Amino acid sequence: MPAVGVLILEIHVEDAHSLKDKRSVVKGLKDRLRVRFNVSVAEIDGHDTWQRSVIAVAAVSKDKAFAEQLLQSAEREAAHFLGGMLSGTSVEWLS
Repeated sequence: MPAVGVLILEIHVEDAHSLKDKRSVVKGLKDRLRVRFNVSVAEIDGHDTWQRSVIAVAAVSKDKAFAEQLLQSAEREAAHFLGGMLSGTSVEWLS
């Protein structure tokens, strides 16, 4: 049975004064995670707000331990990239 994990990243871009400012941060993060970890990444909430975004990072693997390690690495990378803009994280497993 494959393991499907979803990492939720809550982002607060305090210095954003327009959607364009926020989108540049969000796009940079999404592109970085896709390239480094070969995961699916999408903005799932906060589309119309200047300073808030919620990003979902999905990993599918035949091995739950591998998927968990991958999502933990993606979370560390996001924390490094975003710094204080990362306001919360959670992981959900689909069965």
